[in-house]
Amino acid sequence: MSKYNTHVSAVRWSLFGIVFVSIFAVTPAYLVADTLDAPPADQPVAVAPAPQQAAAVVHPEWSYDASIYEVNIRQYTPEGTFKAFQAHLPRLQAMGVEILWLMPIHPIGEVNRKGTLGSHYAVKDFREVNPSYGTMDDFKALVDDSHQRGMRVILDWVPNHTAWDNPLTVEHPDWYTKDEQGNFIPPVPDWDDVIDLDYDNEDLWRYMLDSLAFWVRDAGVDGYRVDVAGMVPLDFWAQARRELNEIKPVFLLAEWDDPAAHRDAYDMTYAWSLNGVFHGIVNGEATAEDLWTHLQEEDARYADEAIRMYFTSNHDENSWNGSAVERYGDAAEAFAVLTLTLDGMPLVYSGQEAGIDRRLEFFDKDEIEWKDHPMAEVYKTLLNLRKTNKALAAGGRGGAVKRLDQGAEDYFSFTREREGDGVIVVANLTDQPCEVTVLSRMGGDGYTDVFTGEAVTWNPGDKVSLGPWGYRVLSR
Repeated sequence: MSKYNTHVSAVRWSLFGIVFVSIFAVTPAYLVADTLDAPPADQPVAVAPAPQQAAAVVHPEWSYDASIYEVNIRQYTPEGTFKAFQAHLPRLQAMGVEILWLMPIHPIGEVNRKGTLGSHYAVKDFREVNPSYGTMDDFKALVDDSHQRGMRVILDWVPNHTAWDNPLTVEHPDWYTKDEQGNFIPPVPDWDDVIDLDYDNEDLWRYMLDSLAFWVRDAGVDGYRVDVAGMVPLDFWAQARRELNEIKPVFLLAEWDDPAAHRDAYDMTYAWSLNGVFHGIVNGEATAEDLWTHLQEEDARYADEAIRMYFTSNHDENSWNGSAVERYGDAAEAFAVLTLTLDGMPLVYSGQEAGIDRRLEFFDKDEIEWKDHPMAEVYKTLLNLRKTNKALAAGGRGGAVKRLDQGAEDYFSFTREREGDGVIVVANLTDQPCEVTVLSRMGGDGYTDVFTGEAVTWNPGDKVSLGPWGYRVLSR
C-alpha cells in the first residue's frame, strides 16, 4: 500500500503469516467467521445471506463487464512517454482490456525527491502533465485513441498530500497540516518526500474538486483511482462524485477496504484480504476451505452492487513485495484465473501478460521486458470472455459464486450462472496432482473448454485430473 517502501507508523496486521502495513485498522472478516452449516452434498453451495452495507452508487453502464489494467508509463517503454505507450493500445484492446488506470501523470517534486526520478505520488502540480511523459496534447491524444477503441481511462489521483515544492505550499500554506512549530509534515513519518494536506479547509476542497473536474471535462478522463483514499474525508468524495457525474458518469476506485466507501462515492475498492488468502494457500498456511470462508464473509460485508478489485499484483505489490511470479511461483496462473472468474473486477498490472518476474524500481527508470508468455493467452481468453458471458459481470449483474465441491481442501470449484450463460471453474490449489470426482451438479450440456474450444460434458462419477496448480474453465 505504501508508495514509499517504508515501515510506516501505522497498524500492522497479519494474514496467514503475511504481515501487512496499513494506515488503518482492519480485521479480515473471515478470521472471525462462524462455522456455517454445510448444505447437502448434491446441491451447489451459494454464498450465505447476511446483512450487508448498502451501496447507493450507480456504476457507469460500461463498467459491469470491464477489467482494469494498471499502466506504469515510466517503465512501459524505453521512451517512457504517452506516445510510446499509445502504440500498445491495439494489443491491449485485443487482450480485452477496458479500463486503463494510469499511474500519476503529473510533474514530480524535486525537493526531498527519492531516487533519481522520484515517486509518481509526490505531485508538484495537479493540473499539468509530467513533461518527461509528453505534452497535454499527447495525453489527450492517448485518451481519444483509447475511447475510439472502446476503452476508458482513469487517472491515479493523490489527494492526501503533495510534493514539498508544489506551488500550493507558497500560495496556500494554510491548506497544509503543520506541527506545533508551524512546519509542514509528512502524512506518515517515513513518507518524507511529501507533505500532508488539511481537509478541514473548505478552500482546499474547492481547489481539488475543480482540479478533478478539469481532467474529466477538458482531457476526457473517465474517472479516478484514489490513492490512500481513507485518509481523505469520504464526504469530499461523495461531493466529488456528484459534481463529476454532472459532466459525465465516472468510475471511482478507492485504494481502501471499507464497505462504507461504496455508499455515496466509490464504485470499487481493493480486495487486499483476498490477496492475502491467496498467499496463505501458496505458502501452505491455508486451503481451499479458507478461501470459501473468506468469500462468504466478504459477501456479508459488501453489498452485491459493490465492486471489489481482485489482483495478484499491482505497482505496490510488485515493487515492495515481489512480482506475481516471485510470490506465486508455479501457482501464478491458477490464482490469476480465480481473479478473472470470481465475482469482482480483475486487475492486470503492466507486464503481467509478459510474465514479468522481477521487482520494478519505484524511483528510477527500470523498463519492462516485453516477451511472449503463456499468461498473455490466459488474460486474452478470460478478459474477452467477461465481455460475452453475462455470468462473469460484476456489480450485482453477474452470477453468484456457488461452490460445487463440498469441503475440499486441495481444490476449489464453483459455478456462476446468469440469464442462460454460465461458467464452471475447477482449480487445484496445491503443488501436487489432484483428481476431482464430478458430482451431478458439475455436469450439463452446452459447456466448452475456453482454452481448447472443445465441447465438454462431465457426467456424475467422471474423474477430472489436474496437475499441480492446474485448472479448467468451462463456459456456455
